[in-house]
Amino acid sequence: MLEPSIVKDEEVEYLIKDVHQLYGYDFSLYSRASFKRRINRICLIDKFTSFAELRYTIMNDPEYLKRFIEEITVNVTEMFRDPLFFKTLREKILPQLGTYPLIRIWVAGCSTGEEAYSIAILLKEANLYHKSLIYGTDLNPSVLEKARAGVFPLQQMKLYSENYMLSGGKEDFSGYYTANYDSVKFDKSLQEKLILSTHNLVSDSSFNSFQLIVCRNVLIYFDKALQERVFQLFDASLENLGYLALGSKETLRFSNLGKFYNQIEDQRIWKKVDHH
Repeated sequence: MLEPSIVKDEEVEYLIKDVHQLYGYDFSLYSRASFKRRINRICLIDKFTSFAELRYTIMNDPEYLKRFIEEITVNVTEMFRDPLFFKTLREKILPQLGTYPLIRIWVAGCSTGEEAYSIAILLKEANLYHKSLIYGTDLNPSVLEKARAGVFPLQQMKLYSENYMLSGGKEDFSGYYTANYDSVKFDKSLQEKLILSTHNLVSDSSFNSFQLIVCRNVLIYFDKALQERVFQLFDASLENLGYLALGSKETLRFSNLGKFYNQIEDQRIWKKVDHH
């Protein structure tokens, strides 16, 4: 098994080039430190004895590539994560969106779907769900399969329920799912307005116009140039006076687009002011 820091910088560069040329996934602008950490982690978990072995497997086994992409882009997610953010959505943003005849929301980098389901619950409770569409996208097809299934570990429900209450939820959270042994299945109705598809924030273009885009804790893995590219994509996809929600360590402030957005209160929510 590899020592945690055995991967050399130049080897990382070779691998990034290989993956881009062979498969079109471009990690060249990813933060090197986090990319390296994750490569080391993959080598440990999958018991590669050398970096060369990992590289050979990626080059020659497209099935394994899937797993590699998954590990590199892995998102730790939970329902109503950062409850104050969801409280702001519930109290300040949804009433504004409620004035539209159709509400379109994009959850970018949605991973296994917890955030998209959380937003569906907020919309239901605001009585806006019937006129909403939630688009959940991710680079990684296998996390979208999990999101489609809507099945989550039962042991998470205590935390999710607490988060939900802290976000201003008034219902009994267990009403939204059916428990079955050690897992729960979320109510089918929460998927009625949910459209899940693969989308690469780095290379794919805008596919609709939205009043709210939520992309939290994805951009922290990107360097400045790549963040800027993604911000341009979001800006092209966001209606005037629409909202962009980022993670707690992410900001529009240093972007070229920053001057076209106003920050809402303390949360990482930015409102687009007319500039087209």
